[in-house]
Parts: sequence; structure tokens; C-alpha cells
Amino acid sequence: MARLRIDLAYNGKDFHGWAVQPDRRTVQGEIETALARILRGTEQPPHLTVAGRTDAGVHASHQVCHLDVSEAALERCLGHMNTTPVEALTLRLSRMLPDDIAIHRITVAPAGFDARFSALERTYVYRICDDAFGWDPRQRDYVWRIDKQLDIDAMNAASHMMLGLHDFGSFAIANPGGTTIREVKVASWQRAQTHELVPSPASYSTPEIEGGLLCFTIVADAFARNMVRSLVGACVQLGLHKRSVDWFAQKWQSLCAKDRLGR
Repeated sequence: MARLRIDLAYNGKDFHGWAVQPDRRTVQGEIETALARILRGTEQPPHLTVAGRTDAGVHASHQVCHLDVSEAALERCLGHMNTTPVEALTLRLSRMLPDDIAIHRITVAPAGFDARFSALERTYVYRICDDAFGWDPRQRDYVWRIDKQLDIDAMNAASHMMLGLHDFGSFAIANPGGTTIREVKVASWQRAQTHELVPSPASYSTPEIEGGLLCFTIVADAFARNMVRSLVGACVQLGLHKRSVDWFAQKWQSLCAKDRLGR
């Protein structure tokens, strides 16, 4: 058997998350269905193991998963192509998938590689447009539109409290038999700088599409279900001055106390 690493991206708008669900369109379901057609005749249906599942509506720019496939099935991908079996699989899979999934590359994984357990960390970026007159409709699939400018200092005061190992049970949905304890390594709100794509005449400008957006970047060993959305929602309450930093601190201190008692 060969273990293949698949690097991919997807627009999550029309998916009910990554994991296969009965009668629902999912990223895993689409890819495994395409692989089953390409690798027909294999003893076991294709099964993907992913670095980290994503929830409904969540996009991925660099997701990683792995697939175990027999050498014989991989060789059959060649057909009349003058290339390697892995390249042939990459081409066939890319052509069969819908345009909201993109395959970056497929490679033979090194010995001992596991997409889930070899991943050291995951990065999640949440983008907000808080400029009432700066909204770009092209961003509607991946940017939250808020018509009032947010207080980034208050939001960062909350994000700094997230660092470290905590039980995020108050901000996440636990999976049966799973845990909501996570280690957050980075959590920060930053304003994306506006850069011109090309030197512009005085009559018009061509800025980068993400310039001016408020971006929350969080890096952790893993994320619990709905964890980031809940943390962002709490931060936005602070940014709108609907809640105070003290409110978040008290909520967080209560959560940390629960952590200590639970250990």
C-alpha cells in the first residue's frame, strides 16, 4: 500500500463541513466519490483522513489529508498518460472535482506520516469588514460585514487571555467522547494593510482586495467544533462596546478555574 498526502483548498459555502454526512454535500464526500470512480476495482472504498475537520461554511486555503491506496490501483490511473502514477491521479482527480474544491498537489507521504496526528498546529483566520462604506461584495462568502468600526484594542485584550492550554467548553460544542481542551499558541486581531497592486495614476487605484479588513488569526494544536466562531462572537461584543473587557475577563477566569478543578 502507498500512503498519499493530498494538499487541497475549498470554498465551504455550499458544504455541510468536511466530514461525510448522509444526504448532505460535504468536502470529504465529494472527493471520496471522485476517487472511487478513478480507483474503481479496489477492495476497499477510498477513505480520507484529514488534518482537521471544518464546520459548515468554513473555507480552507491549505487543508491536508491522506489516502491509502494499493500500488496496483495507483498504476491503473496511468492509462495512456506519459507521466507518473501519482501525477496521473492528481490530474484525473482535479478534472473530476467541482470548482469549489482545488487540489494543490498529491505526493507520496514519508514513512509514519498521518495527516491528523502529524499536524503540529492548525491556523484559522476570521475576517471582518467593519467599514460601513468599504464593503466589497466579492468578499461575501468569507467576510463578516459589520457596519460599525470595532475597537481592536478591546478585542485584543480578550484574545491575549486565550493563550495557553484551556478547556474551551464554554466556547465550543463537544464531540461525543472527545475533549474541548486545546492549546492556543497565537491569538491576535490585526488590521490588514492596504497596498496598491500596481503603481496607480492619480485618476484611480487598484488596492489588494483584503486591504482594511480586520483579521483574527488563531493558531492552536486543534480546534473544537464552533470554537473559533464563538470566540470571535465574544470579541465582537467587546469591539462594539456591548460588553466590557471586564465581562470577558470574569467569564475567562471562571473558565480557567473550571480548568484547574477539572485537572
